Amino acid sequence: MTGSLVTLLLVVVTALILRWRRPAWYWMTFGVTLAALRVAVRYASVMDACGLTVPPARWRLSLARMTNRPVPESRAPRILRLRPTRTGLVLRIKLRPGQDAFDVASATDRLRHSFGMYGVTSRELRSGIVELRMTGYDVLRRVQMPAEIGPAPMRIPVALREDGSVHYRDYRAVPHGLTLGATESGKSVYQRNLVAGLAAHDVALVGIDCKQGVELFPLARRFSALADNPDTALELLEALVQHMEDVYQLIRSAQRITVDVPDADIAADIWDLPADIRPTPVVVLVDEVAELALFATKGEEKRRDRIVTALVRLAQLGRASGIYLEICGQRFGSELGKGITMLRAQLTGRTAHRVNDESSANMAFGDIAPDAVLAAIQIPTDVPGLAVSGDSAGGWTRIRAPHTSLRQAVNICNRHADRASDVPALAAFRPAVAPLASATAPLTKAAPTTA
Repeated sequence: MTGSLVTLLLVVVTALILRWRRPAWYWMTFGVTLAALRVAVRYASVMDACGLTVPPARWRLSLARMTNRPVPESRAPRILRLRPTRTGLVLRIKLRPGQDAFDVASATDRLRHSFGMYGVTSRELRSGIVELRMTGYDVLRRVQMPAEIGPAPMRIPVALREDGSVHYRDYRAVPHGLTLGATESGKSVYQRNLVAGLAAHDVALVGIDCKQGVELFPLARRFSALADNPDTALELLEALVQHMEDVYQLIRSAQRITVDVPDADIAADIWDLPADIRPTPVVVLVDEVAELALFATKGEEKRRDRIVTALVRLAQLGRASGIYLEICGQRFGSELGKGITMLRAQLTGRTAHRVNDESSANMAFGDIAPDAVLAAIQIPTDVPGLAVSGDSAGGWTRIRAPHTSLRQAVNICNRHADRASDVPALAAFRPAVAPLASATAPLTKAAPTTA
């Protein structure tokens, strides 16, 4: 008896320590079982308390009266599946007639409290089917990306969402993106994760870093072109515009518009071309867009207008030619001059880290997801890397990228340096870097022998 009590006490103490120090381990060992039992036992009463039940059908009421039986209880949505994950539970339910997915979304806070979970989010999979993703602990406090993530072309895992799922930067679905954030908000770490993820893909990386290259030039071995000042950036962007026009000529010459070619095989962008003639896609990363838009003299104003015009053309026309923009900055408002709001309108993917004022958050989400503005200005200063991501569909979610040091990003880029594509139009902007030291070279220099 005493031995059983000691064992039980050790299990309880272990569970408490894990919950305090290693919530992910606690969830996988104890939490997932307890949470699944809570959901299964409390489900009917919780749904009734949250107003997510419907009265019984009339024929059931009539049958109860005729047979002198108790009145049937209200019916909750039917559980289709309860699946545990490494961060929580996924509950898929089928709504009853008369219920709406908005009712479930409005009750997520009450469901979180009633089920004893850390967070609950809902989304409608199809008509009448709603998926509740419940997290058992704060997955954004210490970000741990899944060990195995299925590879996909131009789809980069860059962060973890608050519901425990992976946040991807999918260039095929969302060609151009905007990332805002104040100093020390984690914007640079997010960019490093993006470059590190792209490094292993067959893509040409083009960087514009007007902070004298301190952010992107350490990663130069993986870049096909780099610019560290506005003058070089203008030449690089205009070369990209010319490259875009050349790619369109290639697409036109290989469109295969004949009677015997199915509609789906007609080439309208580079991804419809045969692999042997398909140009390498290009991702353009602009580290601080304000440095390209600010000017002090008439000559700089003319340069600025040409830069913004080139960026707008790439944003409007670059997708089909395989050119994708990733623009970062602290602010992105109309005070940067004419053409900026036109450029912002083309940037579908929006990510905002901690900002210093509400107007900066409005620049990111005011025109696509007003609800995300409040979430963006509430990001605390002691959680660097926490961000709000939204898109033109109006949806948004909190994300956080795993911390990647500059040394880690440099090592990844050096490992994939052979993937840096040679784009003829950008050859003049290829960064000049010293060759990597041989892995077999001695780490110390041998001392000369003496007589």
